Amino acid sequence: MTDTGTPLPVADLPGTIRRYLRAHNAHDAQAATAELTPEATVTDEGRTHRGVPAVAEWLTRAASAYTYTTTLVGAAYDGPDRYTVVQHLEGDFPGGTVDLRFRFTLDQDRIASLVIAP
Repeated sequence: MTDTGTPLPVADLPGTIRRYLRAHNAHDAQAATAELTPEATVTDEGRTHRGVPAVAEWLTRAASAYTYTTTLVGAAYDGPDRYTVVQHLEGDFPGGTVDLRFRFTLDQDRIASLVIAP
């Protein structure tokens, strides 16, 4: 499932991560960004988006680029305040399928950093 960390039941992920993923998958930028620290960074496709306004813009843009479904494959605890979630995506993007690792770093129960990569 993951190449790092200790496997973790999804139900044991911190609530902020579960809420973020639910909002992200529902294309709800407002609910997703509510789970971030004010200066949070999100890195996706090699680009880093800094701060809530930039992340909200990225979420809105990304939601309209392709149609896809997600399946949560698994989760892992990587260390204090660090978690990895793997989601399988299928859709009309180039390649059609991919497993993405969402690497979260938390700060006081909010997402301070998220790196999304295969």
